[in-house]
Amino acid sequence: MPDFPTMIFAMLAAFAAFQWWSSARAAAERAGQLGREACERAGVQWLDQSVHAHSMRLRRSDDGRLRVERSFRFEYSDDGVQRHIGHLVLHGGRLVAFSGPTRPEATPLHSIN
Repeated sequence: MPDFPTMIFAMLAAFAAFQWWSSARAAAERAGQLGREACERAGVQWLDQSVHAHSMRLRRSDDGRLRVERSFRFEYSDDGVQRHIGHLVLHGGRLVAFSGPTRPEATPLHSIN
């Protein structure tokens, strides 16, 4: 039977691992929501219905606290044939960088005289 300090340490380690996994899932869900909304606003097709985490690092926030910064990528298509890659970066739960589909700009109409 394991001794008491070993059991406490194992429980703390399991709790920390669960918290890490839970925050990673929450960030992925937030990134998916942001990617989907960007595609809807731009009128393009969000492909694969998912985002993919591709990097993670610790970075200080404006208040000086260390937070995890996660980068995600997603794919979209504006013509149904070609795939384009969008990127977004979340620092904690806040969007700090985005590149991807944008809303098409209206072209000004010129009057014919």
